[in-house]
Amino acid sequence: MSSDSDKDWYKLARQILKAGGPPVPINEMLIELLKTLINDDHVRFLLNFRKPLNFDQVKSKINLEDHKLHLKLNELMDIGILTGIPSKTTGITVYRLVAFLPGLLEFTLMKGETGSKQQKIAKLWEQLFEDTKTMTQENYDTVIDAFKNAPAIDRVIPIESQVEPHEEIIIPSENLEKLIEKFDLVGVSHCYCRHRKNLLNDPCKMNAPVKNCLSFGRTARFVIDHGFAEEISKSEALRLLREAEDMGLVHRAYHTRGDPELDELAICNCCKCCCGNFGNFYRGAAPTSTLTSYIAFIDNEKCIGCGNCVNSCPMEAPFLEDAKAELNEERCIGCGICTQECPEAIKLKRVGLRRVFVPPPHL
Repeated sequence: MSSDSDKDWYKLARQILKAGGPPVPINEMLIELLKTLINDDHVRFLLNFRKPLNFDQVKSKINLEDHKLHLKLNELMDIGILTGIPSKTTGITVYRLVAFLPGLLEFTLMKGETGSKQQKIAKLWEQLFEDTKTMTQENYDTVIDAFKNAPAIDRVIPIESQVEPHEEIIIPSENLEKLIEKFDLVGVSHCYCRHRKNLLNDPCKMNAPVKNCLSFGRTARFVIDHGFAEEISKSEALRLLREAEDMGLVHRAYHTRGDPELDELAICNCCKCCCGNFGNFYRGAAPTSTLTSYIAFIDNEKCIGCGNCVNSCPMEAPFLEDAKAELNEERCIGCGICTQECPEAIKLKRVGLRRVFVPPPHL
C-alpha cells in the first residue's frame, strides 16, 4: 500500500504536468527524477502552489517567519522547481511551480554542472523520453490527439538575411537586433539539450557551442539571480545568434504564456542531433508542434540537384525527385537553414503565422 509520502510525490508530479507541457507518463522514473532534485519537506511545501501565489498568499498557507520563508523560497528557486518573477503590471513577485516543459528540463541542466548528480539526471531524462516514446507508440492515436489539442510551445525565428527583401519588411519580432533591443537585460545559459548529450557521452555532431541559450528581461533577471545564467551585453547576444545562424542552428523563441503576440522569454539555438524537440520527434515520442511565419520556396529551374538542402534541413522537409529538390511543405518550419545551403535556388517567403504540426513516426 502506498504511503502518504508516496502519494504526495505523485500529486506534485501531476501539478507540474498540469502547469504546462506535453503528455508524459507519471511513473517511477519521473518520481525518481523529482527525488534527485528535492526532498519530502520540499514536496509538502510545493503542494501549496496549486496556483501562482504572492508572498502574503504563501505566508497565509505556510506557518514560517518571514526570513525563514524567504530562505525556503530561494532554496527552491535555486533548484529551479519554483520561479519567482515580478508581475509586469504590479511589480509584485509571483511564485509559480515550474511547468514540465519548457521548465523543469531546462532548469535541471542549465547551470552546466558535470557531477555524478547531473549525470544521473541526464540518464533519467533519457529514460523518461524512452518511456514517453513507449506511451506514444502504444496509444498513438489518443496521444497524438492530446498533442494536437495542446498549443505550440515555441516559435521559429527565420535566418533573416535569407528572406526575400522585396516581399515584405521583416517585423520586429523576426529581426534579431530589434528583438534584443526591446529588453533591458540579457542572460546566457548552457544549452540544456547539448549539455545533456555531453553528460551521456554523445556530444553534438555539429560541434555547436554549449553556452548559447538566451533569456530576456524579467526572466533573465530570475535566471541570473539564481545561478542559471550570466548577464551579457546585447552586442554579445547578437554575436551568439549570428554565430548560431552561421552554424545552421534553428532559432526557437519562447513567449510569455506561449502567446507569440507577447514578449519573448528566451531563445534557444537548436541542432538536429541534440535538441530535445527534434530528438523526441525522430525517436517517435512526440510530434513537432511549432509556430512560424515563413516557408521555403524552391526554384526548380535553378536547382542543380546537389542535395545540400536535403542534408541540412532539421525537419527533412526537402527531398530529391528526378534529380531536383522538392519540398514537403507540411514539414517546413521556415527556419531558413536550407536557404543558406542554396541561396540561388531556395528563398524564404512570408506566409503569415501558421502552426506546423507533424506527428512522429508510428514505429
